Amino acid sequence: MADGTGLESAFGFIAISLFLGALGLAAFVFFSLRNKPSRSSDQSKSKETKDSLDQKTQNGRKSQTKGSKKKASSVVKSHKTQFAILKGHTDQVLDLDFSTNGKHLASCSQDRTVRLWSVKDFKEKEHKYIRANVDFDHATKVNFSPDSSEDLRQPQQPLRFRAFITALANGNTIRVFKTTKKKDGTGTAVTGEFDFPVKHKTEIISIAIASNGKYIMSCSKDTTIVIWNLKGEVLAIIDTLQVNNSFCSLSPCGRFVASAGFTPDVKLWEVEFDKGDNFRKISRAMELKGHTAGIYHFTFSSDSTRMATVSKDGTWRVWDIDVEYSKQEDPHLLLTGIYDASCNVYENMLIAMSPDAYVTAISMGRSLALFSTENGNLEEFLEEVHGDNITAIAWHPSSRYLATAGGNDRQIRVWHNAVGIKVEIDDLEGRLVRAKSDTIRGRLEQQILEARASLDKLNVQ
Repeated sequence: MADGTGLESAFGFIAISLFLGALGLAAFVFFSLRNKPSRSSDQSKSKETKDSLDQKTQNGRKSQTKGSKKKASSVVKSHKTQFAILKGHTDQVLDLDFSTNGKHLASCSQDRTVRLWSVKDFKEKEHKYIRANVDFDHATKVNFSPDSSEDLRQPQQPLRFRAFITALANGNTIRVFKTTKKKDGTGTAVTGEFDFPVKHKTEIISIAIASNGKYIMSCSKDTTIVIWNLKGEVLAIIDTLQVNNSFCSLSPCGRFVASAGFTPDVKLWEVEFDKGDNFRKISRAMELKGHTAGIYHFTFSSDSTRMATVSKDGTWRVWDIDVEYSKQEDPHLLLTGIYDASCNVYENMLIAMSPDAYVTAISMGRSLALFSTENGNLEEFLEEVHGDNITAIAWHPSSRYLATAGGNDRQIRVWHNAVGIKVEIDDLEGRLVRAKSDTIRGRLEQQILEARASLDKLNVQ
């Protein structure tokens, strides 16, 4: 009995040991299996996060490639010829115009305002402006009245205030504004005076007041140009017969209205008045022919003797229009310049000849090319000067500054015309070699010294 009891006890101890061992092994396996999926899940989540980040990065790169214009809008390069940045508009700036006396710059924006900037403040850190609200609409174009023009309400009275006109986006007509001194003498007030009747069926793309103060021009995207008197009455309507209009302008002398469109030509008409300043008629004057594709934009020289054009064919050209067109003499081609044809990917290009005719500026997307009008050479390329495509360029009457506006960056940038000074020096030195008298040589040498001193001040050589 004692032996059997001891054996049973031994087997019981073994059984308990095996049971406890099995229980411990089961617990180990249980906790091991429980922890393993947890680590696997964490690794899986980590991989998903990484894949997601990689995918976002790839999508970002794709987005940057496909929509590079948007991505690049935050990148604006600095250039040593930059003079000022005018800030204040809260939406894209659409057009610019300097007053003929050079004291003010007008800008219009989708923010429903027109702002008049003081040129003398450009050198300051803060840039003052006078704000004019465009009620219930916004202006797409702006143009100052010339100093010699008459009161837009009373054409027989001398101009007692500065006026300007705008093209209205929604109203699709012209609104006249005037500036007057505030009654308390604290500043200048700007008010919208009156709107012209609606005559255009499509968007207005150009407006201008003639320098002689006798008429106003407006041009729309179809083939229509309207000539108005200062009261807003229609004097004549021109059908350009160009499929559509891309740009229209008045010559600085006020004699010609010119248009470009689908065809590779620029057409000019003469606006004629009698000795009593009564409107007579509009007659065909001349055409600029030679481009092989549609013309984006064109510009007149300040003396109205030359024009420059930029075309989809990859060239820009300078023409002599000081010809006897009444005797069927055609304009003469003076110069053909070439620009990078890849720029045709942009929707539009703008061209503007400096008032002294030394430099021709051409906008190419977000960049600005400055060419010598003397020989057609590219003198300077200002790359990525705005966060979006350039919408407007305007020369100061002195040729010292060039102003540019860029779409969605809401800013106006003003540039020193260092290129113009360099081209002027080259021109003066060439004339110095050809000078035949000591008097002329002395005057040219003095002008060269003054030009070099101006260039030294800019510190951009």
